[in-house]
Amino acid sequence: MGLLGASCGFTRFKITENVPNELWEQIPSKLKQFAFRDIDEIPEERAWGWVAFEDMLDVEWRSAPPDKGAYLAFAFRLDTRRIPPAVLKKHVQIALREEEQRIREQGKKFIGRDRKLELRDQVRLRLLGRFLPVPAVFDIAWNTDANVVYLASTQTKLIELFMEYFTLTFDLHLEPLTPYSLAASFLDDAAIQRLDMLEPTRFA
Repeated sequence: MGLLGASCGFTRFKITENVPNELWEQIPSKLKQFAFRDIDEIPEERAWGWVAFEDMLDVEWRSAPPDKGAYLAFAFRLDTRRIPPAVLKKHVQIALREEEQRIREQGKKFIGRDRKLELRDQVRLRLLGRFLPVPAVFDIAWNTDANVVYLASTQTKLIELFMEYFTLTFDLHLEPLTPYSLAASFLDDAAIQRLDMLEPTRFA
């Protein structure tokens, strides 16, 4: 579910440095510069980028601007094209048998390891073009007053990709607001040392 759903799992981040004043005016152009690019017609496995909060097909922000009062709202779209393992295995076997027949006609007996890998890559690329990518969209809300960013996901790999792309786009670094980091933000050095010495309690 997205941020507007009845329930939502999300991850909070804080921006680790001060946001330059000139960046606020550049954000619309940066979102368009790093917007999602479709891979329906090219055999790429994954593609990602920013899209409008209201419409995952809108990469020009024609439906609505990202500014929402004290927030910037946009979304992170990730399209993934997957080949079912059984389908890949089947077509690799077909390619290997065709190759075995071809080399037998040349008086050879074995297919080399490098050639097997090459055939597998060729089959994979050919099949990629026959499967449509599956889109996934993750809402983002950026509190511009507190410089806190909300991402509607708790998936570790997605979070890592989002953080890297956010930094690439805005030249700003994110730090997840974990319970520890939230506690540390309210404590002095002595209290943080005591916090580090705490051991978890098992209730089972």
